[in-house]
This record gives sequence, structure tokens and C-alpha cells, in this order.
Amino acid sequence: MDCLKRAIKEVLNLQRDEEFLVKDLFKGYEWNRLAIGERRMLGSLFLNEVRNGRLTDIVNVAKKSSANQQIYIKL
Repeated sequence: MDCLKRAIKEVLNLQRDEEFLVKDLFKGYEWNRLAIGERRMLGSLFLNEVRNGRLTDIVNVAKKSSANQQIYIKL
């Protein structure tokens, strides 16, 4: 998924200890153009990359937001 590659690339621009949501890695209009199903799939794929993939040593799962969105923290 091209969106996943773009999200992973954008993580590198974040500062250490910065908290973020997956949607924060996109410009507002780009995120809004994704269908709900695509957003959910992207969220699942991103979480998998954090737990088992390329982002294991770069990003940690932090907590859930009040809207039940996964919050991450850059290491």
C-alpha cells in the first residue's frame, strides 16, 4: 500500500518523544480523501509495522485517544 510507505517515510520527520496519530502523518485533505475502510486498513498495517516490522525500533504504541484512535510515540 502506497499510503503505508508514505506514512513510514513521514515518521522520520517527527521529533523524538513526539506523540502522533496515523492521520497526523498526512495532510488533512489527503487523509480526508481516503475511504473509511482504507483508513482502518492503513491503521492496522501501521500498527503491525510498529509491533513486528520496520518501525519496531523507531515507534512505540503509547495509548488510545478518547476517540479510540491509537496514539504512537517516536523513539
